Amino acid sequence: MASDDRPQINLITPPAFDLETDPDRLAAVLDAVEIACLRISLATRDEMELIRAADAVRELAHARDVAVVIESHLLLVERLGLDGVHLTDGARSVRKARKDLGADAIIGAHCGVTRHEGISAGEAGADYVAFGPVGETGLGTGQRAEFDLFEWWSEMIEVPVVAEGALTRALVEQFGPVTDHFAFGPEIWGADNPVAALKELIAPLG
Repeated sequence: MASDDRPQINLITPPAFDLETDPDRLAAVLDAVEIACLRISLATRDEMELIRAADAVRELAHARDVAVVIESHLLLVERLGLDGVHLTDGARSVRKARKDLGADAIIGAHCGVTRHEGISAGEAGADYVAFGPVGETGLGTGQRAEFDLFEWWSEMIEVPVVAEGALTRALVEQFGPVTDHFAFGPEIWGADNPVAALKELIAPLG
């Protein structure tokens, strides 16, 4: 259940991870802001490219005691020594992931804008449920995860909730009281200075 405590910050990798420059950019963010969980979210379908990037990300994160989950690639979690998986198909794969990875793994589920899907994911054993996009993206159906969804969730459901997708400083200020985590990725990686961009976004949290 969302409490009065400051929401935690999750970080999402750039979709294309450049091994020459991105480890330094990622390390700078990890050193500047307290990050609860780092999500590997890469667009590539090349397994070797994915593995090399994931290895680099894991080393950076684990050296700073930050948990690492990988988006969708359930089979790579144990192979790469990661902490869990972030599922993008709502509740559908949560039970299988829990069975395959065991009780200690972190299993998160992105449930779009659907309360019912979130409840199902929580009942199936998800450690957290993510809703989004919270902001205007111009992608997909145009539907947004509305404030009242998070407000209801924070009052009624114990499973931690993550707000993500096209976040702005104003949205962080608005949703801060009703979410447990904010997840940032595209909002900062396009900036010249990702650290400054993230600090600006989370400034309302104090």
